[in-house]
Amino acid sequence: MILAVSDRTDSYIQFLTVLIIFVFVLALTYWVTKWTAGYQKSKSTGANMELIDAMRLTNNKYVQIIRIGQKYLAVAVCKDTVTMLTEIPEDELCISEGEVTKISSFQDILSKVQRSNVLEKEDGRDE
Repeated sequence: MILAVSDRTDSYIQFLTVLIIFVFVLALTYWVTKWTAGYQKSKSTGANMELIDAMRLTNNKYVQIIRIGQKYLAVAVCKDTVTMLTEIPEDELCISEGEVTKISSFQDILSKVQRSNVLEKEDGRDE
């Protein structure tokens, strides 16, 4: 009887130890990933170069508008090449300064979908 209780206690202790180690490794991975992303972001930003806009043409082909110094350039970016297309005058561009798109939470998106489904049912579109 005493041996069975001891085995159960050992099993619980082992489970808790593995759980604590798992949570520690998970938290460590999270913080190292955040630190690495911040470090790489600080290394990749420059005062003289900036990506203004990009449009995907196919899986590995893009047209991008970039700023280098005071000039704005349109470039084609492919898998193995980058080709300058043209220089664009600054007054022809629509650049929104500091406008950051807020990423909605999953709950916000789900509630919007639910509202649109309710509206469709009320309009009789859902058949």
